[in-house]
Amino acid sequence: MQSSVRRIYSIAILWGIGLAAAAQTVAHLPAYSNETLRSKTDWLIAKTAQKSAVYRTKEGFLALSNGLITRSFSVDPTGATVGLDNLTTGEALLRSVSPEAVLWINGHEIKVGGLTGQPIQNYLLAGWIKTMKADPYSLKLKNYEVSPIKKRMEWNRRTAWSTQKADWPPKGLEVTFTYGTTDEMIRNNHNRLTSDDRRMKLVDDPFNSLSPDWKVVASPGNQSASFRNEGKPGEIQVPANSTLFAERPLPEKTAVILCKLNSGTDQSVYYGPGVALTFPDRSPIKFYLSPGNQQFGLQNGDTGEFFEGFDPAKSWYLRLERTLGKLLVSVSEDGIGYKPLRTIDLTSVPNGIRIGKTDQKGGVSEQPSSKPTGRCRIEQLTLLGGPQNPGADLDFLNDLVVKVHYELYDGLPLLSKWVTVETASSAGFVLNTIKTEHLAVTEAESAVEGKKRWELPPIFAQSDFAFQSMSPNASENACIEWQEDPGYRTQVNYNLKTPSVLVCQPRQGIGQKIARGQPFESMRMWELLYDSGDRERRGLAQRKMYRTIAPWVTENPIIMHIRSSADADVKKAVDQCAETGFEMAILTFGSGFNIEDSTRQNRQRMKALKDYAASKGVAIGGYSLLASRSIDAKNDVVMPKPGMTPTFGHSPCLESGWGQRYFENLYRFYKETGMDLLEHDGSYPGDICASTTHPGHAGLEDSQWKQFVRIRDFYRWCREKGIYLNVPDWYFLAGSSKIAMGYRETNWSLPREFQEIIERQNIYDGTWEKTPSMGWMFVPLVEYHGGGPAATIEPLKDHLPHYEQRMANLFGAGVQACYRGPQLYDAPETKAVVKKWVGFYKKHRPILDADLIHLRRPDGRDYDAILHVDATGPEKGLLMVYNPLDEPITRTLTVDLYYTGLKNRASVSRQDGAFVSQSLDGTKLTLKVTIPAKSQTWYVFQ
Repeated sequence: MQSSVRRIYSIAILWGIGLAAAAQTVAHLPAYSNETLRSKTDWLIAKTAQKSAVYRTKEGFLALSNGLITRSFSVDPTGATVGLDNLTTGEALLRSVSPEAVLWINGHEIKVGGLTGQPIQNYLLAGWIKTMKADPYSLKLKNYEVSPIKKRMEWNRRTAWSTQKADWPPKGLEVTFTYGTTDEMIRNNHNRLTSDDRRMKLVDDPFNSLSPDWKVVASPGNQSASFRNEGKPGEIQVPANSTLFAERPLPEKTAVILCKLNSGTDQSVYYGPGVALTFPDRSPIKFYLSPGNQQFGLQNGDTGEFFEGFDPAKSWYLRLERTLGKLLVSVSEDGIGYKPLRTIDLTSVPNGIRIGKTDQKGGVSEQPSSKPTGRCRIEQLTLLGGPQNPGADLDFLNDLVVKVHYELYDGLPLLSKWVTVETASSAGFVLNTIKTEHLAVTEAESAVEGKKRWELPPIFAQSDFAFQSMSPNASENACIEWQEDPGYRTQVNYNLKTPSVLVCQPRQGIGQKIARGQPFESMRMWELLYDSGDRERRGLAQRKMYRTIAPWVTENPIIMHIRSSADADVKKAVDQCAETGFEMAILTFGSGFNIEDSTRQNRQRMKALKDYAASKGVAIGGYSLLASRSIDAKNDVVMPKPGMTPTFGHSPCLESGWGQRYFENLYRFYKETGMDLLEHDGSYPGDICASTTHPGHAGLEDSQWKQFVRIRDFYRWCREKGIYLNVPDWYFLAGSSKIAMGYRETNWSLPREFQEIIERQNIYDGTWEKTPSMGWMFVPLVEYHGGGPAATIEPLKDHLPHYEQRMANLFGAGVQACYRGPQLYDAPETKAVVKKWVGFYKKHRPILDADLIHLRRPDGRDYDAILHVDATGPEKGLLMVYNPLDEPITRTLTVDLYYTGLKNRASVSRQDGAFVSQSLDGTKLTLKVTIPAKSQTWYVFQ
């Protein structure tokens, strides 16, 4: 079977490289079968990865699959995502078809691909897709192309700092769908300039609650009836020939009335649910559903008529448009294409509206009826004014080309998506903002009422457009969001608040000018499909994802923070780093290092220090603060509203004159000195800027995107040059190397014995979502934020047990700390301890830098433990067990070695002693562990 999969993959690759297929062409692709392709091994421990490839489904769709997940696309009549399947769990996640992307250009909404006509939004059947139509207003699929994944940035590997063998670029496939305009699409969009979605909304009421603007009116026999039956606003339950409606004044500028309603079980002929317009000088005009005779009804004073085409099983849109003394009456099944029914002459202007069940002439009377009581529902009422910009220029459509890119990665249930926008026009246009993903998936839970905290669908979404957090939710601060779906009206939640749409769209907008030769590339989004609800397995999946798409995070140098940048102090610290095996020295904050000093003297001195450190085999660099400071009124960010403040209280604009000079200075500093790293504090947190005088951005709309691109491009350049980046913000996907593991700085002012437990807690908690190499910890060797002698490690030789425990905590977890002080050792015995734990880490570096399993969180009451695992390495596992107590302990542990790949038998070594073969209960090891007081032990598994 595997050889068959390889053969299919080869066919797909040979076909795809450099060859674009016509939009309708999938016939030449190999046949898709999820049963055949489904991976038979656990991707988290498998030694080899099943390849990604493109296939043809039996329905004629294009399927992009790697045996773990499949994303399927229609190619005819246009492109659209029509399936997202988790092959491991068997889940079909997609419930509704959406556009592939949405662009806002010169103020106009332009959709990319997508299909219309899906009957309900709860689930999606292949049979429905064949009957669905291309959106008449959307760009159409022209062709698609398949190729291997390409580098999104250059990476100069620092192999001395990582033993991980990560591929760059990652292995997998890219599929690029190209969309463009047609004459019909352009014509439709011109006609759309006067359509409903180009009109001003005066009232938009989805009846999630009953607005106080409505007055409820009931016939005499229905005084106890409610317009919110069983607590559901807009639902009516009354006898057939009785009345219950809500009324309100009609806004003066109302030009169009849209009402979506469902007749439910109502059996009325003349009293069916509908809309009635009231006038000051004449009887109402009523447009309604007539379920009793399965027709649409229209009553104009004493004149009434019925129209065919009504299906009581569906919801319907009733439309009334007032124009030039006429009232145009039409009906629609989908709210897009309307069927005209009648044009009525108007001699006066309506001043009120009634919705619900009125009598035959739009009034409040009732009649006896033998038909049973029924229920019906008003689902939506929208009142629109006139067209906002009927003469707008749509010439930009003529040369518009949009490419939607997907990447699928070998061996991971992970895909990526982004969009590029091009034009052949020299005049160009402004791309106001872009939505690159609108994925309507099955809800993770259903709740009738609202919830404060919803269970979300099993997709972990990330973007390289991310900031203002030391956690993965940085993407949510910028562009990723789980949204409600107001079009999903058959969901269980009556207020339509279930989060079931995954969206990727900048929260601020981008405001980018696109012209010939100036294409735009959007932020990238990654979607990782979870195959389990287990927290550990989900964490392992996230960490493998980051090692794959940002493999520079596997670089894990051993770091010292040098407190003084004086030449003698730096050289002393560098010498100690070289003596003990430390690999990197950072001229830390408060050291006197000033990267903004652009004088020749400073650059020459830094170059000399770099050369000295290099001669000792030590990398060196320094600290710079970007945001969280004020430059001056001319260069700081300008808030658009009074009372708004930047994230850190003050911040320069990265596209001000100062901001541009700052980055130019950084480039020159590293080119001239050759230094190896930057510790970039206060990185760009996403602050907007309303200035119109800063040279790098036009105004508010483009300010956030331009500032982000400024710092993103610098970080990418650093990756290309091999410059290590310590950044306390989630910039990994833009090129940063390491972030704070997660700690409170003032805790390093607590007594030393407290710090030992808290440190291990920080590591335990931080490594759920980060690999050990992704997060730094902190060891202030001198007093830091106060605390006095009880909190301070210096003199090191006087507090050697504590100093050793800190290194055992950190190196035992594979986590590097910033050891901040003037020296790493102050006596031979101190030096010996430092060399001991550096030696331990370097001996076991591959396994310590690998994945980590959480066994027992530190609490100071009993042992705590973590298990390093690497099913593909020579050392399959390393168990660290810590004893925080003042007495020795012996415990019998049951350790599941599943993620080591070991089964039935393992070779076990205690503290680098001889290996002993030991039987397992499947993957579980029973181990009797004895640990001295205030100490630790470790076991290696092969």
